[in-house]
Parts: sequence; C-alpha cells; structure tokens
Amino acid sequence: MRLPYLIALLVIGAIGPGAGPALAQGFPAKPIRVVVPFAAGGSVDALARVIGSKLSEQLNQPVVVENRPGAGGNLGADAVAKAAPDGYTILQNTVGQAIAPAIFKTLPFDVLKDFAPVTQLVATTLILVASPELPATSIPALIELAKSRPGRLNYGMSGAGNPLHLAMEMFKIATGTDIQAVPYRGDAQIMAALVAGEMQVAVVPLAIARPLIESGRIRAIAVTSARRSAVLPDVPTIAEAVPGFESSSSWQAWFAPAKTPRDILELIQRETAKALHAPDVLERLRGWTNEPVGSRPEEFEVFFQAEVAKFIRIVKDAHIPQQE
Repeated sequence: MRLPYLIALLVIGAIGPGAGPALAQGFPAKPIRVVVPFAAGGSVDALARVIGSKLSEQLNQPVVVENRPGAGGNLGADAVAKAAPDGYTILQNTVGQAIAPAIFKTLPFDVLKDFAPVTQLVATTLILVASPELPATSIPALIELAKSRPGRLNYGMSGAGNPLHLAMEMFKIATGTDIQAVPYRGDAQIMAALVAGEMQVAVVPLAIARPLIESGRIRAIAVTSARRSAVLPDVPTIAEAVPGFESSSSWQAWFAPAKTPRDILELIQRETAKALHAPDVLERLRGWTNEPVGSRPEEFEVFFQAEVAKFIRIVKDAHIPQQE
C-alpha cells in the first residue's frame, strides 16, 4: 500500500507548485502575436513595434504586430478576449480599455473578467494648452475667466469619451466651470484651431503640443499628470492650483486573455520591463515624451480596476451619453 501512496505523492508534486516554473521555462516556443486595435502608423502601433523588436532579441522568437482596427479599439480587444490563454496572443491597448465600459452601452467582452492585466507599458503626459490670444496664462486665471464667461469659452475634442475629452471634463467638474466642447476630426485639426484662435483651450498629448509650445504658437497652461514633466519642467500641474484634482494621464498597456498562466504573465512582464529600459528604447520613448513603467501584473491590475471605476464616475458626473 505504501508504494502507490508514494507514487501519488510524486505525481502531485510534479503537477503542483513546481510545475509553474517548468511551464514558463518552455515559453515561448513559437512567435508571439501582439494585437494592436488601431491602424498601422499611429502611436500605439509604433510603440508595439519598438517593444516587439526588442523582445524578439531577448526571447529568440518573433514578436509579430497585428493591426485589427475598428469599433474604437473594441474589435481587436474582442479578438484577444476570445484567444487561447497561452501567452501567445497579447493585446496592446490604451487607456481606452478602461474607458470602454463607461462610454459604450454594450461590449462583446468584460474588461475585468475576460482579460488578464500583464503590464502598463508607458504613461503619456497630457497638457492643457491655450490659444495665444486667450488672456489667461495660468490655471487660476483660466478658472476666473471661465467663471466670468460661463458657456462662452470652448475647448476642442476629437471624440466623445476619449482620454482628452474626459480629462477636460474632469477639469470642469473639479473647478466648477462651464466650457463648451467643440468636436474636431482629430488632434491636428485641434492644434490648427488653437493656433488660429478659433477656440480657446484643449487637452492634448504633450508630444504633439511641444513643437508648437516651443515656437510660441500655442501656450502651455498646465500638465494633467501628478508630477511636472521633465520635458517642460517650468509648466505646473493642474493639481498645484486645484488641490485634490485627480491627476489624469494617458497610457498604453498589455493584456492577455483571462486564465493565461500566472508564470507566463510574469515572464512576459519581466522581459517587457527589461525591453522598456534598454538604452535604445528609452531614447525612442523620450522622443515621444513617454515615461516607461513596466509594472508587475498585480500592480497593473489594481491600477486598471481603479481606472475603470474612475471613468465610470466621470462619464456619469459629466452626463456624457453612452454610445451604441
């Protein structure tokens, strides 16, 4: 009777805690697919290709970027949610992944249940900028001006429910101001309207605003992040003038299908963090005014859940209608 008992113990040990590292050690054995839910040539696609190239070197396996645009990023996200949970299919998405439950009436997936957060790749600073013709040159002055002209100032936005739109709505709620949204086709049109003085303010990515700020064609008012940007250290944060302002930034991150083995998630995160901090990758990130993060899966999961809850609250408080 003792021999079968000992054999059973050995079998349990083989498939128990020790099995995890063995699984990770054999990974990856084939190419990894990174699904980008946007068209090629954009900022998400560019970052995916830089990281993918570095990971290919580190893992000795191809990392293939697959563009699957459509439905505001939901088409590609849905494909990953339904993929095999084996670590070979990764979704690279933006903060839009956290915004989706707040802004869409229905989704073909559950962002909290159908994905395993892997790592936040980067944080991208957003900046509140103004037309040079606007008399306000600081956050206190802008608040005072907006309150003296309720509903008469306007701001540009390129899509209901995107990070730039919601950051400006957060500002309005925090300051009790009434600034009207004006829709534009994209960020380029917003910047042109600011330069021309057709509108007063906008929240935009620092990367696209920086050349116009440095040339004096638009004015930097404040960054939305918790800390000042190393790129424009003299520009204050909104929170410096509005205590308690919930800092907002855009970000990109990796998600795997739910039930992907934990040790594989951890291996991908470790290698990705290493890639993000490689000197040549860091140089590219600085050029894009991105800050590398590379958080562990458990850290990113807590952050992501908080982001989902935050945007549900913002959309509700701002009375933004949900989309079909």
